[in-house]
Amino acid sequence: MSIIHSFGARLQKIRKEKGLSQEKLAELSGLHRTYISSLERGSRNPTLTTMHAIACALNVEISFLVIGIADE
Repeated sequence: MSIIHSFGARLQKIRKEKGLSQEKLAELSGLHRTYISSLERGSRNPTLTTMHAIACALNVEISFLVIGIADE
């Protein structure tokens, strides 16, 4: 699994643990729902700015989004 796919899987796991839909996460982060979906599928590579927006929306540190992901 690539690091982008690992990030997407981690993002989806955290989002679901927080009880948020992709639409709600998009609304809270100021991103589009289809972009959140693309991130979770591993078809988009997030920037630091994007990760910051998502982390703020999820009320976590950016580092929490990337803990344990690695290019396998």
